[in-house]
This record gives sequence, structure tokens and C-alpha cells, in this order.
Amino acid sequence: MKKKNIAILGSTGSVGTQALDVIRALPEVLEVSVLTASANADLLIAQAQEFRPKAVVIVCEEKYTQVKSALEGFGITVLSGEKGLEEVVQFEEIDMVLNAIVGSAGLRPTVKAIERRKDIALANKETLVVAGALMMDLVHQYGVAMLPVDSEHSAIFQCLVGEQDNPIEKIYLTASGGPFRGKDRDFLATVTKQQALKHPNWVMGAKITIDSASLMNKGLEVIEAKWLFNLAVEQIDVIVHPQSIIHSAVQFQDGSMKAQMGVPDMKLPIQHALTYPYRQSNSFERFDFMKYTSLTFEEADKDTFRNLELAYQSLRDGGDRPCVLNAANEVAVAAFLADEISFLGMSDLIEATMCQQKMVKNPSLEDLLAIDKETRIVARSLAK
Repeated sequence: MKKKNIAILGSTGSVGTQALDVIRALPEVLEVSVLTASANADLLIAQAQEFRPKAVVIVCEEKYTQVKSALEGFGITVLSGEKGLEEVVQFEEIDMVLNAIVGSAGLRPTVKAIERRKDIALANKETLVVAGALMMDLVHQYGVAMLPVDSEHSAIFQCLVGEQDNPIEKIYLTASGGPFRGKDRDFLATVTKQQALKHPNWVMGAKITIDSASLMNKGLEVIEAKWLFNLAVEQIDVIVHPQSIIHSAVQFQDGSMKAQMGVPDMKLPIQHALTYPYRQSNSFERFDFMKYTSLTFEEADKDTFRNLELAYQSLRDGGDRPCVLNAANEVAVAAFLADEISFLGMSDLIEATMCQQKMVKNPSLEDLLAIDKETRIVARSLAK
């Protein structure tokens, strides 16, 4: 395959560092052109000194001088702030932008990249949760690829290769169930953040780990899947699969199903997105049937884990509701991690915020960014 130049937005986070592991192992086909970080200047500097990208961006402007000074003499352009993100994704030599930023800060750079006809490897949930309709319209308008990095959406994407003319009846997004699978609301009422941060199968950042424990992560994936694969809400189901071996499945109109399997390792879907349509050899752990002689499945408990139902409801309501849900959830997770609200209080806060915010049926991108900010203010006031 022809070598691809990659811009990694969020290179110091969990997905970003694992993407660099993938690139490090495939130097003949992948090269880093841009690295960006929110505030982790030390790690960004170390990454830049190793990979020698054309440019880096430190979003936290107070750390610009530190990064600039450390990279003096390396021939690397150093930019800062959100404007810096929007600038670097438009570089001519970039083939693909891996958006691994956490939060709505990933929206504008994605738009700029699409408008410059850069393919997108998407790990930033907010891109589609907040602005799915707008983003997919842009993808089609500019003829770029939107390649999912989430293991579940990557699985669906892989199952659909070669099936372009075969209608989907339903997709099944699998969920591990998180650390509290099978627990009731009495148990959840007293759980601590330390308990919630211990995921049984995946190593992830704090925010996404809490989302997994509350099943909000799966709710956000339902919203993403609706836009990625052009589905009705009724065509998307969530099934709990504790072993995390089947990453998701597609059921076609003839009743046959395809599922994608593999050991739980985020580097697999990251590599697939970065090297698509080719599958490159690697040294990742291989699946062993004898280690997994039993794969089990359970119904997702939407009554106990209300965040999943709230996500479905936001899709059914449409308009700006997924944007409101997402912003309220980010505030709720931050409040839980700060010991300001309980685990179950996160759902209460999200629902109260959604009820308080007025519906906007056909929001523009500017509307959605304003709604995101307003929702956070409302949610923070309700959390106090």
C-alpha cells in the first residue's frame, strides 16, 4: 500500500498513544505528519522528538512556550489553541486525520479536514453524537471516507464490506456490561469512582471508562451507528457480551448474520482504520478458541442503567437532543469523578438537564456549539 501521512488529534490520550504504537510498528506504510494534545506538554514533546512530525499543536496556550522551546532545532512548527487544530488538519500532505480528541473540541477540526478532502479515522464520539446529520452530509458532499475506530463500529464496518447492495435488517452492538454487570440499583447507589474505573476488559481513559460503567458509552455508540450506517433507531440493538470477543454483528434481510471477532485490543480497530482497505501483518495477540470455550449474551438492562435508555430517547426525539444528552453527560461524569454526585445521580442530572433545555429541531453547527455550551452551564448549576 502507498504510505499514508497521518494527523493525530489527541496523540497523548489512550487512542492516540495506541495509534502511535501501530504507526511505530508499520513505518513503511504509515507516517506521522501532525500531533496534537490538549495540555499534556511533556508527552507531546517526547512524541514529537521521536516521530518528527511537520507540526504539533498544544491546545492549552499557557504551555505553548514550553513546547516551542523544547522543540527548538527539530524543524517542527509549533501552534497552539483551537485555531491551531483547525489549521494543521488542512496541510496538503495529510492523507488521513485520526480524531481522538475527547469532547466537542473535535467538531471544527473535523469539518475543516473534510472540507479539504481528508479521510477521517473517527474516535471522537461527539463528531457524530452532536452533529451526525451535518457531518455525514459533509462526508457525502466532499466524497471522503469516515472510518470508525471504536471496536463496535469498526466491527459493523468490516461486516458490511462487500454487502453494499444488501439491506440491513438490524445491527447488534455488543457491550461488556462494564464492572457493574448484573448489579441492581441498590448496589449502584453506593459505588465509588474507584470501583467504576475498573473495567473488566478494556484499558481506557477515565471519562470513557465511567461511560462504560454507566452504559452511556453504549448509548453514544447507538447514536453514532445511526449516522454512520444510515439506520433507523429500531434497527439498532445492544446486547451484553461479557467476554468482549464478538465486537458487534449485522443481521441482513434474509436472516443471516455476520459478526467480527477478536481479542479485546484497541490497536486492532485503530490499525484497520489507518491502513484500510489493506490488512497489514502485525504481532498482536491472536484469538484462541480454547481460551474462550463459552461465549455468552444477555439483554441490556435499560431500567437499571438508565443512561442507555436516555440515549435512545434522545435519538427518538431528534433535533438537538443528542447534543444536549452528550453535554449533560460530560458534566455528570466530571461531577461524579469529583465526588459531587453519586453514580445514579449522573442519570438524574442528565435527565433533568434534557427536560430543562428547549428543543431545537433543525440546528446548524453554530447552533449546536452554542447549545453544547449552554447545556453545560445548566447541567453544572443543577449539579450543585
